[in-house]
Amino acid sequence: MNWRAFDLNLLVVFEAVMQDGSVTRAGKRLGMSQPALSHALNRLRYLVKDQLFIRTPTGMVPTPRAEQLALPLRHALAEMQRALEPETFVAAQANRRFSIAINNYAAIVMAAPLVAAVAAAAPLVQLDLRPSGTLDVFDLLDSGELDVAIGTFEAVGERFGSTALLEDRFVAVMRREHPAGRSKLSAEAFGALAHVAISSSGDDTGFIDRSLATRGTKRRIALRLPYLSAGPVLAKSDMVATLSRRVAEALARGAAVQFRELPFTSPMVRTSMLWHRKLDGYPAHRWLRDVIASVSRGL
Repeated sequence: MNWRAFDLNLLVVFEAVMQDGSVTRAGKRLGMSQPALSHALNRLRYLVKDQLFIRTPTGMVPTPRAEQLALPLRHALAEMQRALEPETFVAAQANRRFSIAINNYAAIVMAAPLVAAVAAAAPLVQLDLRPSGTLDVFDLLDSGELDVAIGTFEAVGERFGSTALLEDRFVAVMRREHPAGRSKLSAEAFGALAHVAISSSGDDTGFIDRSLATRGTKRRIALRLPYLSAGPVLAKSDMVATLSRRVAEALARGAAVQFRELPFTSPMVRTSMLWHRKLDGYPAHRWLRDVIASVSRGL
């Protein structure tokens, strides 16, 4: 392939179609008409000798060759973008995308204020918030596919920078008229309740069983369900769930639930922000980290 004659804009088109799965949506994102984007895609197909995307009722599906090209091209475009970034970052004029992995806690507690803060300061910036439970976060930070990860991390390598964002404790969540919510909870009364385990939380709640065992009692897990179902189920039953306080506060705003202090000491849940140190000096990345830190301070 003659690289001197290769139009690098075709790679931007490829990345947009790969991300959006639609020529129309990719064209809107790039400010191109559908015929112009289709023409660019056909030029790229000719150059790589592959269809790259097949039109289906559900959108443009990548071929195996496109899947093979996607990751290295995404990395190359990200490196080019960072290399060409100005020495100063003007948020109000910036037009770029940030990829952020967030755990369930951050999705409930931080996503809305973070999106609002970015939209207010940088209306052309796009956020790609990705659920960290399905990702190899360290690998994606290494490769540059992720800009930042927000969650609870144990040991991280020296190649990563990190900063603490939030600290939280666990509370018991139940419906507002729950009989157990009328007075201080004892360990025996708490253990005797029907407990809900949140399957998508990722929280280590083993401390509950250890604390109850030292008091001669135990709990019964009556139900396992994801965060999305917790509020409505708790509001219409006599079950109880043990959740982080800020998550409980969010649920209480949307469902008829209350939260009570646990009858034993709760461990601290610490949420941090993680990024690769190779991005320390990039103005755009520093701005993103500052916005995330500012949002967490407001919580």
